[in-house]
Amino acid sequence: MATRAPHHGSKKPALSNSSLAPRALITLLCAVTLYFFFSLFRKDAPPPSFFYPLVPATANGTCNYSDGRWIYDPSIRSPPRYDHTCKEIFEGWNCIAGNKSNALDIIKWRWKPHGCDLPPFDPRRFLEQFRDTSIGFVGDSLNRNMFVSLFCALRKVSAGVKKWRPAGADRGFTFLKYNLTIAYHRTNLLARYGRWSGGTSGILESFGYKDGYRIDVDIPDGTWVAAPHFHDILIFNTGHWWWAPSKFDPLKTPMLFFEKGVPVTPPLPPDAGLDMVLRYMVSFVEKNARKNAVLFFRTQSPRHFEGGDWDQGGSCPRLQPLAPKEVEQLFSIESNGTNVETRLVNGHLYKALNGSKFRILDITRMSEFRADAHPSAAGGKRHDDCMHWCLPGVTDTWNDLFIAHLSCIKGRH
Repeated sequence: MATRAPHHGSKKPALSNSSLAPRALITLLCAVTLYFFFSLFRKDAPPPSFFYPLVPATANGTCNYSDGRWIYDPSIRSPPRYDHTCKEIFEGWNCIAGNKSNALDIIKWRWKPHGCDLPPFDPRRFLEQFRDTSIGFVGDSLNRNMFVSLFCALRKVSAGVKKWRPAGADRGFTFLKYNLTIAYHRTNLLARYGRWSGGTSGILESFGYKDGYRIDVDIPDGTWVAAPHFHDILIFNTGHWWWAPSKFDPLKTPMLFFEKGVPVTPPLPPDAGLDMVLRYMVSFVEKNARKNAVLFFRTQSPRHFEGGDWDQGGSCPRLQPLAPKEVEQLFSIESNGTNVETRLVNGHLYKALNGSKFRILDITRMSEFRADAHPSAAGGKRHDDCMHWCLPGVTDTWNDLFIAHLSCIKGRH
């Protein structure tokens, strides 16, 4: 097990006058950022699907990194930061090795926020800046997608890596030279769940239920229950399993919610159950996180199925990003299309996170455009994968955004 260096007790060098000015500027910009961010939750604020948190970007003010457009830039070196030979890339996400026709073009699209630039993070500088730090990704396979992107970028510049499973993680790595650990804790719903067939009380049977999945809304999944005690930085996600009738059939194997060991009655629909889970999980993390831990919750990653869902012949054949009008056609809640859960989930997230210690990492808008960047049928898949992302690819930009936030926070201390 890798040892972790203490986070206190070292004497800091005195700051020169030349170093105070940049820090003061960063502090001012971050303060303005937080003011605007929390003002988003006023009663007169726009609907949740249009919330895009602000982060500092220029000396003259703030910039919304999450709202912008993709620009094709053939000068971008191929591949950026890492390539398809990174062994941690899941085979189904390796679009270059899987011979996806536009695999090399995917990484030539650069995200350009309106009024500023989102700089690509420097892996070596990141390792230096976050020495003696542990970062935990907690969530479904889309958070693993992001975790792998970060690992591959760091692995490219640092060879000394120890593979292990800290705090019950599904997988994790420590970069030994820097004592920096990153880990992925897999959890589909955040809360503990398992198959349910009948019971002794007969409460659910009286509502006509004989089989289903029991979700304990107030009990964290064991895969990550120890993570808040261990990691200095945590980034959570959930959502993809909540609107998934192929996983939780509302008739044959519905979600059945339990609170304090007792069935919630009358039984709740999945969206109401999600609200309960989020409320309990946010509270649990805040109570159990390390002192001064940095907490993020990532917004929903959009799917791009067209012509049906994954098990209904749906596909994602696009070879270029969508136009803004096409984005609205595909994701508008009013259209109630195949991918509608993206903005629905975000509405629940913003409601649950209002007033919490969590910072929101909004990757939704930038990702909604990228119908071209999923593995699709690459590698001879039986069903098109229009949910996960090719690596290298869009999740590299998620990490640019993530690390821009972290750098802002670190600059205030």
